Amino acid sequence: MTSHSQRPRGERLVVGITGRIGSGKTSVGRYLESRYGFQYLRYSKVLAEWRAKDPDSKAQLQKVGWEVMAGGMQAELNRRLIARIKPDADVAVDGLRHPLDYDTLSNSFPASLRLLFIDSPPRLRFERLNQKGKYVDFASFDAADAHPVEQQIDSLRVNATFVLRNEGSLQGLYAAIDEAIPAFRKEGQS
Repeated sequence: MTSHSQRPRGERLVVGITGRIGSGKTSVGRYLESRYGFQYLRYSKVLAEWRAKDPDSKAQLQKVGWEVMAGGMQAELNRRLIARIKPDADVAVDGLRHPLDYDTLSNSFPASLRLLFIDSPPRLRFERLNQKGKYVDFASFDAADAHPVEQQIDSLRVNATFVLRNEGSLQGLYAAIDEAIPAFRKEGQS
């Protein structure tokens, strides 16, 4: 079997991961990293290192993210993220929120990009995040989910290679990813 670093360029995967807050994006990205050896990048980490004063604050990241989006700096955020992508590696990019994110990755990796849209009901997403201590009540979760920086995510669904409905266990989510990866690779060969 060919190693990730020796894989021909046409066989590499760049999996863009999008979905609402708490849908499972980070779990999928970390799983792709640990199970399949993907390089794992997060838009929020690039944004935090570039602009945020408190990189651990979701509210701060949303505020700065909105300043970037509304201020016409989304292209610069994308440039900074793409500069971190290792050549010829499989890559998982967590947190696409804007159509320009998809367009930039699609133009940069036309044969390699597969967009994964993770869908999950709001109440379940809240419960997951509440268990992690991130939102104390549904109202605070709903306010974060309704933030302007989050409002273009659903428009990315039409570009998705695969829409994953995440309503079960973490193991079920991982099993769905295990099924998606061969399908993503096969799609690139046709």
